Amino acid sequence: MKPDRTPALLGAILAAVVAGGLLLPQWTLFILTLACAQGLVVLGLVLLQRAGLVSFGQALFYCIGAYTAGGLSRAFGTGDLFVQMAAGAAAAALVAFVLGFLLARYRGIFFGLLSLALSMIFYGLIVKSEALGSTDGMNLVKTTLFGVRPDAAWVRYAMAVAAACVALGAAWLTHRYLRTPLGRLSPAIKDNEIRVEYMGASVRYAIHVNYVIAATLAGAGGALAATTVGHIDPEMAYWTTSGEFVFIAILSGTGSVIAPFLGALVFGAIHTVAYDVSPNTWQMSMGLALLAAIVFLPDGLWSLFAKRKTA
Repeated sequence: MKPDRTPALLGAILAAVVAGGLLLPQWTLFILTLACAQGLVVLGLVLLQRAGLVSFGQALFYCIGAYTAGGLSRAFGTGDLFVQMAAGAAAAALVAFVLGFLLARYRGIFFGLLSLALSMIFYGLIVKSEALGSTDGMNLVKTTLFGVRPDAAWVRYAMAVAAACVALGAAWLTHRYLRTPLGRLSPAIKDNEIRVEYMGASVRYAIHVNYVIAATLAGAGGALAATTVGHIDPEMAYWTTSGEFVFIAILSGTGSVIAPFLGALVFGAIHTVAYDVSPNTWQMSMGLALLAAIVFLPDGLWSLFAKRKTA
């Protein structure tokens, strides 16, 4: 049996962020923090992909997490990053628990389109809601960590380290979950769910649990993105946002819980460079990157590391 090196690798990455973050410019720390937020959402997509499901509506929970953080900020003046992420994750988990009873009944394209429809319904509700800022969205109060506002020169570094701690902690917990009997059911469900049912396991229950976990991660990611940017708007629930998450999931691969964060970081880097070079055609660069990933790395970026191990 091969030794489990994932926890050590996660620890090494966190140490690199803590030490190397001091040397990085502010804009790089901003991209890193957003990559952690997007990576949390994609980590949930990986759970669903392992069961053979693709959600085109994870922006629903991403936006719920963001607006929960915004609601706390507006109603109570709460700017603590960890409180907002916990609240965003809890709100998304509650909604997913209810919706999961419906979605766990569907597979394939029906699952994907139904998740997309739910996200677009939520988008329509936010756009028409004046209390939530309608199309203009809302601004958040300045971010604090454990109630303390970091010095202006250190705020990006502090947020990047805090985001890395949460993201890598979530990756470790997900890694542990995938090693449980329930977590190991996902590949079997993808291969032959009828056989799983004959073994006495409930496929609907397993998918429901994965769906709630994926939503919880997306809610935390949405709250983190909201506090990082300092502003939220309905576009966070739009179908193009869900498409970006699917893009990153394909780019990343499902070989490791670290892959979603690697993919999100690469996505952020390509997006930033492409937009800087050609603001009007940056989508073309993203499309070419996705095409290259599908053609040359059908198993995602993480397959590069997997190939090195087996070489």
